[in-house]
Amino acid sequence: MAARLSFIVGVIGNIISILVFTSPIKTFSRVVKKKSTENYKGIPYVTTLLSTSLWTFYGVIKPGGLLVATVNGAGAVLQFIYVTLFLIYAPKDKMIKTAKLFAILDVGILGSVIALTLLAIREDVKLTFVGILCAGLTIGMYASPLSVMGMVIKMQSVEYMPFLLSFFLLLNAGIWSIYAVLVKDFYIGVPNAIGFVLGSAQLIIYSIYKNKSKREKSIATMEEEGSATLVKGVVEMGAFDNGDEEGGGGDDVKSNKSLNKGHSLPKPLLKRLYSMPQQIVKSLSLNSYQIDSTWVYPHENDDHLSS
Repeated sequence: MAARLSFIVGVIGNIISILVFTSPIKTFSRVVKKKSTENYKGIPYVTTLLSTSLWTFYGVIKPGGLLVATVNGAGAVLQFIYVTLFLIYAPKDKMIKTAKLFAILDVGILGSVIALTLLAIREDVKLTFVGILCAGLTIGMYASPLSVMGMVIKMQSVEYMPFLLSFFLLLNAGIWSIYAVLVKDFYIGVPNAIGFVLGSAQLIIYSIYKNKSKREKSIATMEEEGSATLVKGVVEMGAFDNGDEEGGGGDDVKSNKSLNKGHSLPKPLLKRLYSMPQQIVKSLSLNSYQIDSTWVYPHENDDHLSS
C-alpha cells in the first residue's frame, strides 16, 4: 500500500516538476521576441541545470530511483535550452558572467562529481555523497530567486518575478516533501521542505507588490492622459487665438486678450514675481534688520512698486 501510494505521489510530482521546468517558456518567448534578457538573471537557470543533472545521476545510481531520474533528466534538457537562449540574448557583460558560471558549475563541478563518484568513492558511500550534494544544490535552486525577491522589494514591481515559476516551485516542493516522507528519503525531503517555505515567501511578496504595481501603472496612465488633455487644450486655445487674429480683431479678440492677461495669474502674485529679483539683489547690501523687515513686510515694497 505504501509503495503504491508513493508511486502515485511520485507520478504527480513528475507532472508538477515538468510544469515547473516548462514555466519559464513564457519568459524566454518574451526574451526571444525582444532579443534581450532585460533585467532577468541567468543564475536560477544555471543552478537549476546543475541540480537537475545531479538528481538525474542520483536517480540512476539509486535502486528504485526511476521516477527521480526521468523527471530530472527532462528538466536538465529544458534548463540547458534556457541557459543557451540566455547566453544568446544577454548583454555582453552579463553573457560573459553567465558563461563563466555555466562552465564552472555545469561543466567543471558536474563532471568532477560524476568522475569522483564512479572512480574514487566506495560503493556504499556513493549514494550518500551524491545525495548530500543534490540536497545542497536543491536548497540553492529554491534560494536563487531570493535575488529577484530583493529586486521586487526595491523596485516595488513584480514585472520580473514570473508568477507561474514561483507557484509551481511551491507545489513541486510540497509534493516531493510528501514523497520523501513516504519513501523515507532524507536527501529529497529536507531541501524540498525548505523550498516549500521559500516558495510561500515568494508568493506572499508577489501578492503584496502586485497591487502596488497595478496602482502605480494606473497613476502613470492617468498622468499621461492628463498631460495629453492639457497639451490638446493649449493647442486648441492657440488655434482659437490665431483664428481670431486672422479674422480682423474686434471686441471678442480684445476681451480674450484681456482675459488671458488679467486672469492667467493673480495680480499680487505677478507683483511678487516681479519684485523678487530686485529684493534679492537689494538684500545683498542690507544689514540683518533691514533684510528681516524687507521679507517680513513685502507688501510695502509691492505698494512702492505699484505707485
